[in-house]
Amino acid sequence: MASLTKIAGGTVYDPANRIDGDVSDVWFSGGKIVEPSADAKADRTIDASGLVVMPGGVDMHCHIAGPKVNVGRKLRADDRRRPGEALERSRLQNGGATRSGTFGSVPSTFVTAYKYAGLGYTAAFDAAVPPLGARQAHQELADTPTIDRGFYTLVGNNHYLMEQIAAGEPEQVEAYLAWLLTATKSYAPKLVNPGGVETWKQGGAGHSTGLDDVVPHFNVTPRSIIQGITAAANSLGLPHPVHIHCNQLGMPGNWQTTLATMESIDGLTGHLSHIQFHSYGGGEGEESSLDSRVTQLADYVNAHANLSVDVGQIMFGQTTSMTGDGPLGYYLRNIYGDRWYSADTEVEAGCGVMPIEYKNKNLMHALQWAIGLEWYLLVVDPWRVVMSTDHPNGGSFLAYPEVVRLLMDRTYRRDVLASCPAGVREKTVLADLDREYTLGEIAIITRAGPARLLGLKQKGHLGPGADADITLYTPSDNYAEMFQLPRMVFKAGVLLVENGEIRTATMGQTLHVDVEYDEDRLASLPDWFNQRYSIEFENFAIDAAEVAG
Repeated sequence: MASLTKIAGGTVYDPANRIDGDVSDVWFSGGKIVEPSADAKADRTIDASGLVVMPGGVDMHCHIAGPKVNVGRKLRADDRRRPGEALERSRLQNGGATRSGTFGSVPSTFVTAYKYAGLGYTAAFDAAVPPLGARQAHQELADTPTIDRGFYTLVGNNHYLMEQIAAGEPEQVEAYLAWLLTATKSYAPKLVNPGGVETWKQGGAGHSTGLDDVVPHFNVTPRSIIQGITAAANSLGLPHPVHIHCNQLGMPGNWQTTLATMESIDGLTGHLSHIQFHSYGGGEGEESSLDSRVTQLADYVNAHANLSVDVGQIMFGQTTSMTGDGPLGYYLRNIYGDRWYSADTEVEAGCGVMPIEYKNKNLMHALQWAIGLEWYLLVVDPWRVVMSTDHPNGGSFLAYPEVVRLLMDRTYRRDVLASCPAGVREKTVLADLDREYTLGEIAIITRAGPARLLGLKQKGHLGPGADADITLYTPSDNYAEMFQLPRMVFKAGVLLVENGEIRTATMGQTLHVDVEYDEDRLASLPDWFNQRYSIEFENFAIDAAEVAG
C-alpha cells in the first residue's frame, strides 16, 4: 500500500479549485493528490508553516528539443562555455543525483530538466517540431528527465494540407491532421507564419506575407490555412486545438495582421503564441516608427473568450533566436549580421537559428520588453494570458522569476522602465499601468492557466486525482528571489529539489495525443508521400516504443 504524505499548514494557492492563500493541508499518495479520510494518519508529515504551496509549473511554449534546438547547441558553443552568466543565477546545486551537462541559452537536455525542476516547473512543451524531426525530438525528450514534456508539430506550411485546403476538402484536412499528430506522437498542431515560410522557400519575401497573399503554386492564402486547420483541430476535439505563430513576426505595423488573424478564427478556440512579437505599430519596414498596439489587441482578446495568448517576454541579455519561421531568421541575420543557420524541411517547414543580444539602451529592444509587460497587465482575465519568454528567443526560462517580480512589484517595474530610453514611455502605456499581480494570479499564468489551455486535467491544480506535482516557496518581498529557489519541489510525489539541491532525478513522461480518423480517406496518402519525401511512408510514423514514459 502506498504511503500517505501530508504537507501541513502551508499557504496554498490553487486557483483551479478556488483556493487563494488559505492555510490548509495537501495530501498525496501513489503519486496523486488525495482526499484523506476523516481519521487518516500520515506516514510522513512535512511542516509547511509559513511557506507558499502551489502546483508544479507548466511551460506551454518553449524550445527544448528537436532539430533546431540541437543546431542551437552547436552554434552557441561560446555561450555554453561561459560560467557565472545571469542565466545560471538560479544557484541550483548538485545533490549527487544529476548527470553532467552544459549551460548557456540553449542548455543540454539534462540541464534543461534540472533547471526547470529547480524553478518548481514539472512540465514543458516544445512549441515547434517539424514532423520529419519528431523522431529526433522524442530521443531528446527521453533524455530530458524529471519533467513531463511534449511538443507541437508544425503544419502551417505542410504541402498536403495546403493542397487539400485549396481543393476545398475539409474532411481530408481533418483526417490528415489526426493522422499526422498520431504518427508523430505530438500534442497539438502548430502554425508558424502560415504560408509565409513556403513563399520564402520559393524565393519570395515570406517574412512580410499578409493574410490574403497567395502562396505560389498552392493557390491558398495564410487566411485559408489558418481557418482550415483551426476548424479541423476544433472539430477533432483536440485538448489544445491550435497554436498560432502569426505572420509578419517582428515587423513594424504587424498588429493589423495579428488582429486579422484573431478575427479569422471566428469564434473557434485558438491560442496565439509569443504575442509580444506581433503587437507592433508603425510603417512597414520602418523600425524607427515602431510603437505598441497592445491596447487595441488586448481589447479584442478581452472581448473574445475563445482566444488565449502566451507573451514571449523579452529579457535583456544574450540569448539565441531559433524559429520555425525561416524567413524571419534570414531577416534577423541581415539586421544583426552574426552567425546564422537556416534549413529547409522538405514538404513541411523551415527554420533559422542565430545569436542575439537584447540591450536595455536599444530603443527597439526596450520597446519589446515593455510591450510584453503590457500584455500581462492589459489582459483582464489571467486564465487567458500565459507566462513565456519563448525560450530561448526572448530570453531563458530561467528569467521567469524576474518576470514575476516585474508583474508583482510596480515600483521595481517603473525603476527598470526608467533605465530605458525615453521613447519607450512615449510609445507605450506601460508607465500608466498600476496593476500588480497577486500570488494567486501568478499561480494562474504559470500553472493553472496553461494546464487548462492544454487540456491537462491532471496538471496545474492540487485537487484529488491531480498529479502530486507540488512546489513550496519561501515568501520574500523580493519576488524574484522567492521564485528563483523553491524550498521543495515534488514531481508525482517524489522529492526532486530541496533547499536548492537536486535530491532525485526521476524519469517523466512524454505527453501526446492519439486521434481517431477515417483511414479510408487517406488510402492514397502513401503514394502521395513516397512521391514527395526522401523517406518511405512506412518508416515515418513513431512507434509507441520510441516514446519515453
